This record gives sequence, C-alpha cells and structure tokens, in this order.
Amino acid sequence: MEVQVKQLTDLILSSRYCVVLTGAGISTESGIPDFRSTGTGLWETVDPMEALSTRTLARNPEVLYNLCFKMYEAGEAAEPNPAHIVLAKLQEKGLVKTIITQNIDNLHQRAGSTGVLEIHGSLQLGVCRRCGSKEPMAKLIKKVREESQIPPLCQCGGTLKPDITLFGESLPQDFVLAQHEASGADLMIVIGSSLVVSPANYLPNLCPNLVIINKGSTHCDSAAKVVIHEKAGATMEALWQEIEKRV
Repeated sequence: MEVQVKQLTDLILSSRYCVVLTGAGISTESGIPDFRSTGTGLWETVDPMEALSTRTLARNPEVLYNLCFKMYEAGEAAEPNPAHIVLAKLQEKGLVKTIITQNIDNLHQRAGSTGVLEIHGSLQLGVCRRCGSKEPMAKLIKKVREESQIPPLCQCGGTLKPDITLFGESLPQDFVLAQHEASGADLMIVIGSSLVVSPANYLPNLCPNLVIINKGSTHCDSAAKVVIHEKAGATMEALWQEIEKRV
C-alpha cells in the first residue's frame, strides 16, 4: 500500500480541484453495517430496497419508520473513524474541496467536514411531503413511539417522513450539485463505495482522474490512476502521514 499512498499523495498535491465520493464502506469501520455485506444483523432479515421504499411508506409505514429510527440511533451511537477525520483535515487544508456522500449517517459533519453533499439525504431530519418543512428526527420518533402517530403528521396535515431518498423517489438537489462538482474537478477519490448504486456510480465518469479506495473491486478500477483495496481508515491515516511529510 505504501507505493499507492505516495502516488495518491502526488495526485492530491498536484490537483487543482479534488473532490471525494464516499459510500457505506467508510462508515462500516464506525460500526454501521452496509446493505450488502453478509453477517451484519439487520440486513440479514430486511430487504432495504423494499423496506425503504415509497410503497412501504404508503402500505406499511410502521416498518419504514421503525427501521429508519434504528438506523438513526445506530448513527448517533457511532463515532467518526480515522477516515472521516482525515478527510476533514484535508478539507481544512484546502486539499479536498468537496465531499459527496452516499451515506445518511452525518459522520462526515461530526468529524468536522463542511458543505457535505448528501446525495441520498440525511437521517437527521424529517421532511413534510406536503409543505416541505423539516423537523428534527427526535420529533418524529416521539410522535411515533410515544403518541402512536403513524405516519407522523406535520402541522399542515402532511406526512412527515425521514429526509432520505426512498427507493422510488428522485434524488435531492445535492445530487445536481454533486454532478457540478464532479464535472469541475480534476481529481475524484472514491472511498468505500462499490459503485453499484445508480446514479451515484455515474459521478466518477465526470472526472478525468480517479482514485479508488475500497476493500472490494469496482467496475471503475481499470480506469483509476490508483486503486487501493484496503480499509479506509488505515489508508487515510497513511495518506495523512505522507501529506504531513510534504506540506
């Protein structure tokens, strides 16, 4: 990995505009399971594509809310890991301009990153499907668990749902901004994403130089300047050590 980390450092230091795309693999090291890995409890018995869908919201909302609440609480209990922390440091130094994430766990922000583009939304808030107003997730949990209000309702009478992109919904404005960022960048670093979820897996195609950091292989590996099949935390710590030697 040492050679690849030095190559990655060269690319970052010579880049004009570096952006990062992160997926579930960066958060698994904080104890948050992804959808696809076996042996991760919740996803052994629940199909997320069905449970986190507009159909379930309409037909069986209790399933969706309870699942989202569990995911929210897991995220609140987790802590940012070295990969999140190093990215925040790189952003603070101006070496990374924008972080685009497929994750909904808020760990980038808790690590200190700013302006994070959450292309699948966030579990921090609920949003009204009628008026668009937003409420803290804790308020939705209270309405459902203490008041047995399923689905929870906004003051306007509309349904409050977790502010994430359900299967069957369009992606938020952050995805449009992410396309703009990727198109204007000269280097994209993908961390912890298998690049199988569309349309997020389209973003690397918009940037001329690509780096992949992911434990498993991706369909973009052959197009990348550097590929590192190691854990995100250890890789990013090694990168930071190399950056500190040179900057």
